[in-house]
Amino acid sequence: MNAPFTLRDQPIPRHRVLAKVTGQMAERFDEVLTPDALLFLADLERRFGPQRRVLLENRKLQQARFDDGELPAPPPETQHIRNLVWRVDPCPTVLQDRRVEITGPVDRKMMINALNSGAKMFMADFEDASSPTFANMINGQINMRDYARGELALKTDKKSYELGAETATMLVRPRGWHLADKNITVDGKPMSASLLDFGLHIYHNGKLLAADGRGPFYYLPKIESYQEARLWNDVFNFAQAVLDIPNGTIKSTVLIETLPAAFQMDEILYELRKHITGLNCGRWDYIFSYIKTLRNHKQYLLPDRAQVGMDRGFLSAYAARLVEICHKRSAHAMGGMAAQIPVKNDEGANKAAFDKVRMDKKREVKLGHDGTWVAHPDLVPVAMEIFNAEMPMRHQILVKRQHPRVTDDFMLSPHSGSVTEAGVRTNIEVGIRYIAAWLCGRGAVPIHNLMEDAATAEISRSQIWQWLAHGAQVQMEGGSAEAFTRSLYNRLFNDELKKLASALGPDAFAKGRFPEAAQIFTETATAPVLPDFLTIPAYALLEA
Repeated sequence: MNAPFTLRDQPIPRHRVLAKVTGQMAERFDEVLTPDALLFLADLERRFGPQRRVLLENRKLQQARFDDGELPAPPPETQHIRNLVWRVDPCPTVLQDRRVEITGPVDRKMMINALNSGAKMFMADFEDASSPTFANMINGQINMRDYARGELALKTDKKSYELGAETATMLVRPRGWHLADKNITVDGKPMSASLLDFGLHIYHNGKLLAADGRGPFYYLPKIESYQEARLWNDVFNFAQAVLDIPNGTIKSTVLIETLPAAFQMDEILYELRKHITGLNCGRWDYIFSYIKTLRNHKQYLLPDRAQVGMDRGFLSAYAARLVEICHKRSAHAMGGMAAQIPVKNDEGANKAAFDKVRMDKKREVKLGHDGTWVAHPDLVPVAMEIFNAEMPMRHQILVKRQHPRVTDDFMLSPHSGSVTEAGVRTNIEVGIRYIAAWLCGRGAVPIHNLMEDAATAEISRSQIWQWLAHGAQVQMEGGSAEAFTRSLYNRLFNDELKKLASALGPDAFAKGRFPEAAQIFTETATAPVLPDFLTIPAYALLEA
């Protein structure tokens, strides 16, 4: 029998392929940024980076076709995959009951609290819930390393945090294919943030987690095509071979949070069938992707964000299609995020928030979802109560039900409603608040009793762009209607910025990076062509 393939079998001398650390080193960083780990990162980037760049160019070509009038649809070349009878590989026992999952950033205290929350799963997020400072990303990897070795604990001046006897199973979300990390370079170029996050995690923890059945498990974000899923599968196969982990040990869940991916759910499951257990309704990013994909088409204009709900329109269609396809392929169909957080000192508002979560979770479980997401530990028992009552089994994959017929037209059906002055103002204020926090290193931010992440800012600025581009009629507070023009935007924007400056005071306003956040928001909300992601220009200012 041949000896296992290892990195040291590579024909290229090691000193030529090490990834280079350009970010500022700090305490314990050398525990994860080891020479062998940097060699592994460089190999990942050299092998898979070129195809990643090709796929990102393909996104641009596809968007150009959408801009010219083509609409998203199932790929004709993969009809045989949709028609064939096949299933994904069996799910590990530890992942079979996923009725409530909690998500959050890779901050040490928040990780411990989430793992102890009583949820079945914890999705540790290097992506939308984390601001990608070098310190945040590498400290997150240190936390992952300590978790895998049973050493995740924290002592502060006021309190000690440690894991309880029973904890949630951890799944890790690396950053999306579109992002690069300027703090780690290969051949002089920033490496893929996806490969960096995944590579460091699996290199240091993969075998340990596999040995006792705790992983390695991943959530894959922002995928737009089955070819992008195929690239992840290639990465998984390579990593398992190099690190001597049995093939198929890695299991992933793909977030369906882009409109093109929603028309390729069968294909995405098929490409990852040895390494996938389910799909998730990433609904906030999905709203953003809907606007971005259909940006040139006025008939898909959306109303205020608060009027875009999961109970109708394109959101209800994609949730129903996801459940049907997942269960047909023996995969979990995961529901979306409840972003509500407890409202302190207001019992009525707190009850209303929790009631809203109960209604949302009851809708999901009755539709057939096998689990759901919450953002705060206090919402775990709320969601758990609903799913325990409605789903006595570990999942609903084998439950026979009549699925509603979801046409491609229904998948694109916009929500009816109005664009209001209050909605415009909310988008501006919340967008600026979030971007400012992100620039200061915080990715999960409580705003107006919701735990917001980057998807919130993306929705906020893309709605402004869509309303401006198509001259939406705005219902003003005085009762009149005005066409949404740049002049009206500037007036409302300046008004909201003055309110923020007045509420915070000049020092906090400046130190909180609100002027920069306001500039990024306006530039990405009013550009002639809608920028793909606001986090890309914002990243240039992060740690600047």
